[in-house]
Amino acid sequence: MTRKNRIPIIIIGVIFALALLVVVPIDKGVLGKRGMQLGLDLQGGTHLVYQADFSSVEPGTETEALNGAIAVIEKRIDVLGVTEPVIQRLGEDRIVVELPGISEIEKAKELIGRTALLEFGELIEEGEEARWEDELGKWKPATAVVEGEEKTLSSAYFKENTYVNSDQFGRILLIFEWNEMGSKLSEEITGRLVNKPLGIFLGDEPLRGDDEIPIAPIVRSVITSRGQIEGLSLDEATELSKLLNAGRIPIPLSSIYEQTVSPILGSGFINMSLKAGLIGLILVLVFMAIYYRMPGALADAALVFYGVVVLAIFKLIPVTLTLAGIGGFVLSIGMAVDANILIFERMKEELWLGRTLGAAIEAGFSRAWPAIRDSNITTFIVCGILYWLGSSIIASAPVMGFAVTLAIGVAISMFSAVVVTRTFLRILAGTRLAQKTALYSVYLRKENE
Repeated sequence: MTRKNRIPIIIIGVIFALALLVVVPIDKGVLGKRGMQLGLDLQGGTHLVYQADFSSVEPGTETEALNGAIAVIEKRIDVLGVTEPVIQRLGEDRIVVELPGISEIEKAKELIGRTALLEFGELIEEGEEARWEDELGKWKPATAVVEGEEKTLSSAYFKENTYVNSDQFGRILLIFEWNEMGSKLSEEITGRLVNKPLGIFLGDEPLRGDDEIPIAPIVRSVITSRGQIEGLSLDEATELSKLLNAGRIPIPLSSIYEQTVSPILGSGFINMSLKAGLIGLILVLVFMAIYYRMPGALADAALVFYGVVVLAIFKLIPVTLTLAGIGGFVLSIGMAVDANILIFERMKEELWLGRTLGAAIEAGFSRAWPAIRDSNITTFIVCGILYWLGSSIIASAPVMGFAVTLAIGVAISMFSAVVVTRTFLRILAGTRLAQKTALYSVYLRKENE
């Protein structure tokens, strides 16, 4: 092996070894630290699409508001323990949410859309309009004028560090801390409500304690930096703390599409897909080895390298595999072989002209490259169009998954055919095997005739 070939083969070997560590075992991985991420059509769950309402957002800040909503949803889903969720932007004003393992749509929607904004209220006086009403009376928002602007006291001014504790009597306490603006509001409002109740409301309903009585603590002194809410059960306080720390969705979201996918159906499909892919791969490997002999066997080795590297990339990004995505991956396998076939057919022509194997290899690759390049560029263009359609026009995650897996597969297949197979052939050309014409009889048949 020449020095020229030694470095590429070492690089290829290192890449393959690292990729193998990521892929095996398929459900965990060493470097990837996670199993292969499967879409809802393969493992079941809930698929939701939300549309954002930008009517209350300043023009030019729509993207920032939508990204903020996605971040809050991600935090809420994370703290609720849903494994491997998919939360991503879809077009200009939509968010797609996929929750594996949650088959109850209403429960999923409640987890995502629940109002995590506590508002504080004070009892109305005669002639004032009430916003809330409960067993304790009628309430209006507790407001104060700060820096020349009237603001309502709410959990929007909480720092995202609330936690649950208990006092010496075992009562559950939800501890919160005000930010700078919240401190100013709380100081003024609690200052005028000393010895009066301060109502707490979650959306349109009062926040109720474990005994179902509305929570409205009596203000004993001015509160400036931090406070506590008592009366909640441990579970209620814990869940509320998590939602408060996750933040508040900055824009209204309306559900425009929802679907529940059966995990039993997905399990059957993935088994059939794996069998079909495995059978197809074996047939391709056998065909290449029989028809192209030694070059075909080397192409098979490059194809194994391709498959391991692509699966490793899928786990590392990670790519959520759907049935459509698996279809894109299988299609890219065929395209990887297609590039090798173009190269080998060019080599055949060079060998017919009487060139040595080394010269035929170099000429075959250089002459096949324009065709490989142009065909792959057109495929990338189609993948881009499909991804755009899937993310905006038709709003389809499977279409996006097909485009992504096909694009990744084509890119790696091009590297595999042009670099990996070429390196293997160059090493072969420098060995005694290059002199054994029986290994290349398919190429020499015309000359012998």
